[in-house]
Amino acid sequence: MATKPSSSTTTTTASASAVAETSSVKISPEVDPKHVSETQLFVKLMGIGAPVPENCNTDGFFDSFLRNFIKVDQIQRGRITCTVVAKPPICNAYGTLHGGAVGSLVEVLSTACARTVVAEDKELFLGEISISYLSGTPINEEVEANASVVKSGRNLTVVALEFKLKKTGNLVYLTHATFYNMPVSRL
Repeated sequence: MATKPSSSTTTTTASASAVAETSSVKISPEVDPKHVSETQLFVKLMGIGAPVPENCNTDGFFDSFLRNFIKVDQIQRGRITCTVVAKPPICNAYGTLHGGAVGSLVEVLSTACARTVVAEDKELFLGEISISYLSGTPINEEVEANASVVKSGRNLTVVALEFKLKKTGNLVYLTHATFYNMPVSRL
């Protein structure tokens, strides 16, 4: 009589194949092999190390890709309001806006906001971003992003950015970005 393998046997087999595929990885002898197998399986399931499609492997691809999810609603000196739609390409496996996509959106929107007050002869260097993830944004939900310059001086500009669900008004992400205003080099 044949027996069906238990789920732990199936996981162990999958884990073993994940370990075999990444045998070139240096693994510390202090790490429990079970944790190594589980970590490698997670990495494999997330698609880490998968080749980038050739049509995506071009300069400016990511910026163009990200702009598809942003609609600028209002621009004023020191303020920008945008709508961001959490479409599936920028969402995670849990059905919410991916944290990395939020970080990228913060960089783009806070840079645009800082540009409304920093002279063109200054280059903006992003020194720091802080993001508080207060809640998740479900797939296909619209988020209102409000960026405002908190402080701008000769050498430093600080931008605060709030993301709120349009449907409920609930705050989902609260961020700050600090830029160094650098003279454009004349080489």
